[in-house]
Amino acid sequence: RIWGVEGTITLFKGESPTNRLLVDQRQLRVHDIDGIVKGFPAEFLHHPPSPQHPCALGLLASGARLSIIDYAPAVDGKLNPKPLEDGGAPALHFTISTTMMNQHLESWLLADDSQHGNFSMGLANIEFKRGTAPTSTSASTATSTRLGEATAGQAITNQEVEMEESIFAFSRAPDEQIGRVAKGGSTGAKVRLLPPTSGNKGEVAISLGEKEARFDVAANLGREIGIDGTPFTLKIHDYWPDFRIENGKPSSLSDQPNNPAVLVTIRGRGVPTAALPDSHGIGKQTTATGGPPAMPAPGEEASNHLTLFSADDGTISYELVSRKNGTSTGKIETNKPLPTGWADWQLIVDKTMPHASAWMDFRPLKSDQAATTSPDLPEGVRIRVQQNGQILEQWVPAGWQIAVPTSSEATMVAYDWKIIPLPIALELLDFEVKRNEGSDSPAGFKSTLRISTADGETTTGACWMNNPFSYPGEWWHTWTGLTYKISQASWNPENLGQSTVQILRDPGWLLKWIGSLLVVIGVFMMFYLQPYRKQTEGEPIMPSARHQEKETVRGEAVAETTR
Repeated sequence: RIWGVEGTITLFKGESPTNRLLVDQRQLRVHDIDGIVKGFPAEFLHHPPSPQHPCALGLLASGARLSIIDYAPAVDGKLNPKPLEDGGAPALHFTISTTMMNQHLESWLLADDSQHGNFSMGLANIEFKRGTAPTSTSASTATSTRLGEATAGQAITNQEVEMEESIFAFSRAPDEQIGRVAKGGSTGAKVRLLPPTSGNKGEVAISLGEKEARFDVAANLGREIGIDGTPFTLKIHDYWPDFRIENGKPSSLSDQPNNPAVLVTIRGRGVPTAALPDSHGIGKQTTATGGPPAMPAPGEEASNHLTLFSADDGTISYELVSRKNGTSTGKIETNKPLPTGWADWQLIVDKTMPHASAWMDFRPLKSDQAATTSPDLPEGVRIRVQQNGQILEQWVPAGWQIAVPTSSEATMVAYDWKIIPLPIALELLDFEVKRNEGSDSPAGFKSTLRISTADGETTTGACWMNNPFSYPGEWWHTWTGLTYKISQASWNPENLGQSTVQILRDPGWLLKWIGSLLVVIGVFMMFYLQPYRKQTEGEPIMPSARHQEKETVRGEAVAETTR
């Protein structure tokens, strides 16, 4: 925009007027020690800085020199607490791994911290608190309770029904399989993946009652084949030579058979070994050998939970809730594995701190890593602070505010969207949503706004889709671009008291139209007025074609007369 501005403001009904316009441009904001907030442009998507060619931002009030030396489209942050002599909160570092899924996870936890006190791994949650674990509950009582609940919620039937069950089998863990009943009930099948030999993909061995059959994986991949002596069919859906879970999905780390796994589906009509907990024939994913669900449904709390406790004397205890083994409690020794009962997952606590403070370590991700990780990871810049011969470098991800130590006190640095104060303030008076008849889908939405200025002038207007309104509304303001055009940008279906509007002010629009008109005139002259254009200086004079033709005829007549 030439001399103009364009951005959005999110308004909430009942809140005071605001004039803070959010612009689609990145900015590095520095809250200096003199109390002044300084903004520096920081758009580096196409021409990022480097340590050899930094983007110098000048001197700060503390005398430190600030510069940006790198940019990353995705920055990941991990908790790395710092030890304290006193105060803070207890911290511990743990690792949890599984041989069956070829996965290894690790993290720090801070006790009773809402942001850093929990770790979710899909099938289970791990939590860290102050105190001691509650007294142990009898395993037999817990088992009886679970069996009673299962009996109350499930009715075993002897009638034949259509069944469909998908099962994961693992070569390195032949006694473990993860099954998901999609229809009817569990078939009771035991599926094993025999290790590959002679370069093949191995064999699937399936046991149904007294019947057992084997199928070559490579020869039957993607095919649906019958199981002899049973009313069921088997289909081998997929095979992973080096199985692991990545971003919640099965994948293969390499082409080598380091951890072979297979997914099969069994279909047929028979008597289920265990009925489903609901009457619709759709159950959640369960471990066929009695283990935990592989992944809870969206919005559903995981049925497996591990709570770690830190006592005043530094002792670490636990309360473990496992769908397979019930509830158990005890003490954890450092570097000693704790079997969780969630398939073959084992947890090890290897570091503890009685007093610690939260500290985040940020690191950029490579392009291939950023493509496979969560799209919610923010971009970020790496800053360099030079003062008194010392150099400090720190990554600042978008949306974070980092305290950078300088000579007298810390300087706050943030990397976020640019915010521009407007000479007008907006207030949301009402937000209306019209629905299509007979459905909840919106047909349109409308924002009623009050605009106020520093002089005390106020006006009210409304905008909806494709119907903006302008302030000031005089015609000469509109034609000169000296007006704020306010349009409906978006809305929040979960909060009908929220509305986002777009504001555009473009005083240079006449120059753009004049420039476009000159281009059109130039193209017209180039193609249609070429015979009438003036001769340029230095261009040789060339006779026209008609003149050349007359001269040729005259020369031929003179030659004929001479003869």
